[in-house]
Amino acid sequence: MGQAQKIKISALQMSSVTGDKKANFKLVENIVARELEKNTDFLVLPEVWTVGWSCDDFLSSAETLDNSDTIKLLSSIAKDYNVNILGGSFILKSDDGKYYNTCPVINRKGELIAMYSKMHLYSYCGCNEGSYITPGKTPVMVNIDGVKIGLTICYDIRFPEIFRAYRESGADLLVNMAAWGISKPIPWEVLTRARAIENQAYMVALTQSGQIKGDEWNIGHSRIIDYLGETAAEIKDQKQGFMTCEINFNDMYAYRNSCTILKDIQKCYEVICV
Repeated sequence: MGQAQKIKISALQMSSVTGDKKANFKLVENIVARELEKNTDFLVLPEVWTVGWSCDDFLSSAETLDNSDTIKLLSSIAKDYNVNILGGSFILKSDDGKYYNTCPVINRKGELIAMYSKMHLYSYCGCNEGSYITPGKTPVMVNIDGVKIGLTICYDIRFPEIFRAYRESGADLLVNMAAWGISKPIPWEVLTRARAIENQAYMVALTQSGQIKGDEWNIGHSRIIDYLGETAAEIKDQKQGFMTCEINFNDMYAYRNSCTILKDIQKCYEVICV
């Protein structure tokens, strides 16, 4: 499969209703019906949009692969709108009884073609994701319509190793689907932009907006960042809706060919301590 030249991508920033899967399904259906532009090639959803960032609700909201309402919904949307979907994440219960924070990837035909389970689990500062969820074992890069896409979820952004592995495997587009807390604006801004710049790749940094519970809020500042670190599209505030842009990969390929920074990576970075 050859490289894609141009795509149209839309990422949905939304405020999930904590613990209410039916309400969140309806919210996605309504926003897509109202706002998704024609000829969109890729639709991206945020982390745990099905239930919100509520670790206490993760296990009760979990779905098995053979009976997943989330995958059924996304499959229907993909077929109805002829769009590929990077489905944010839902809580997947595996056959061995373990739970994963998992991103389903659905093609235009409504077929589940890949899944990525979050490898790094955030269990600090009052969050305890690791008490409920099992970490995924491996990165997953998908090739859809000639676009090679590296998948990550939220806390994965703090680990540049996974992004470099995607780039070295040929990734054109890096995606981080998050439910990022409003109390950490600097890491969200800096790390997402850095992953794009250091890997010379487009980056979708999509997070939820809105209240989680009490005085806890999602940051609600989603962006699509180009290979130079410039913002191609963004939602600056708590607004719900799409950020949409057309990506021309030809300029990125030309830049990579003229600025071959990955060739300067050394085989060994063993530290000499003196």
